[in-house]
Amino acid sequence: MNYRVDILLFDEFETLDVFGPVEIFGRLPDIFKLNFISVDGGIIESSQKVRVDTDLYTRDNDTLKILFVPGGSGTREKVNDNDFIKFIENMSKESKYIISVCTGSALLAKAGILNGKRATSNKRAFKWVTEQNEDVLWVKEARWIKDGNIYTSSGVSAGIDMALGLIEDLIGKEKALEISQSIEYSWNENSSYDPFSKNMND
Repeated sequence: MNYRVDILLFDEFETLDVFGPVEIFGRLPDIFKLNFISVDGGIIESSQKVRVDTDLYTRDNDTLKILFVPGGSGTREKVNDNDFIKFIENMSKESKYIISVCTGSALLAKAGILNGKRATSNKRAFKWVTEQNEDVLWVKEARWIKDGNIYTSSGVSAGIDMALGLIEDLIGKEKALEISQSIEYSWNENSSYDPFSKNMND
């Protein structure tokens, strides 16, 4: 099974939100094709001034797609960008799986993708994220949440754990553990273990 991972970038995205999971998926190039995209294509700059060259989104009905929405300070502006939210909504309908890291779940929530779904987000921004859509079953204590074909994760580094969790579900736990060991990372295998939920500002 091959997947195209559509990594949606926008100005002021959080670098590790993106490149943590990218490191994980990039370990399996025969299964995951990384595809950096943005609304208009071209150079997008993260909060840490990392510049990434992006392509335009292309429809391909013959390709299984994973929509990947990171978080970052740029989400504060993007939740009010109706065209951007509609863009996410349209892509989600063509995606086999939808994943978000950190405040990326605020964008998914705004697009209505999480209605009636269990989801989580960065605990330091949890109050703001949950205000974006009250029809979401927000979970305060979780490293990441899987609800159907949608995966949402907590803050920043939690995206690495979620990506490994997705690989466990798609390929098997042995492969997820193999990847975590190859990058010398201690995988938090328990998705409900979330010590950072104690840091919530609500």
